[in-house]
Amino acid sequence: MRREDMADLTAFVVVAEEGSFTRAARRLNLSQPALSQIVRRLEERLGLRLLARTTRSVATTEAGERLVQSLAPMLRDMDQRIADLSELRDRPMGTVRLTSVEHAARTVVGPRLAPMLAQNPDVIVEVIVDYGLTDVVAERFDAGVRLGEQVDKDMISLRLSPPVPMAIVGAPAYLAEHGEPTSPEALSQHRGVNLRLPSSQTLYAWPLAREGRALQARLDSAVVFNTMDLIVDAALAGLGLAYAPLDMVQTAISQGRLAQVLKVWTPPLPPYHLYYPSRRHMTPAFRLVVDALRERPGRPETTKQRTGE
Repeated sequence: MRREDMADLTAFVVVAEEGSFTRAARRLNLSQPALSQIVRRLEERLGLRLLARTTRSVATTEAGERLVQSLAPMLRDMDQRIADLSELRDRPMGTVRLTSVEHAARTVVGPRLAPMLAQNPDVIVEVIVDYGLTDVVAERFDAGVRLGEQVDKDMISLRLSPPVPMAIVGAPAYLAEHGEPTSPEALSQHRGVNLRLPSSQTLYAWPLAREGRALQARLDSAVVFNTMDLIVDAALAGLGLAYAPLDMVQTAISQGRLAQVLKVWTPPLPPYHLYYPSRRHMTPAFRLVVDALRERPGRPETTKQRTGE
């Protein structure tokens, strides 16, 4: 195969994976017109239409999909083999891509990676914040950070944190007008500042539990966001009750700008875990990331995910 054929095929696979010439061009560091010309040239050479283009989207044709299914595993294997060569360098290098929920990125991932990155300037970590249950293999991430209960059983799982304290909070003015809920059932009389889950397109249900009784609360929405910072801001503005990590609202509670309700009904969430495929080869850069994120003290061993912790 000619070198230019391999380059054109690689460009086509990236367009198919991204579903967008714009995103693919950014990923390949090419201009969009140049990338479009590469794909047209490949289609002409093969005598097949590989992509169906509209003004809003790009999708593979049947021939294009069959080609992607054949090429993508080989290209990923080539990328891995090239990455493996970094082991021959004196210093670790390369990019490690992580997907993480917002709170974990702020409280665990960022603070723990900072010292390691300062000591390893050739290592780059890209963190994409997303509340969806991301398939790290399909989305080309090296690893993800989620609550332990959300990690698939076929993943390697490494605990990163203790359980995460949570709180249901509302502004004093809101509670003065609507009353303070004293039971989970009373939440039906309140409006919530809710979180939208991208994977299911549903609203996050608040897990409540006390003395062996567990339930999920679903409040009518006053407003819906996909980021926790905006949820806390809306609660401070008096728009409704919010469910948030305690450390994000503790200062506002101590200052009297928010009040915590149903405290005895609000258990902590499971610990955050790092997860990645069991068959993944650990490059030196990825090994540095894993070691930096590992919970301390105790440094628990990496194990197959079995229970939800």
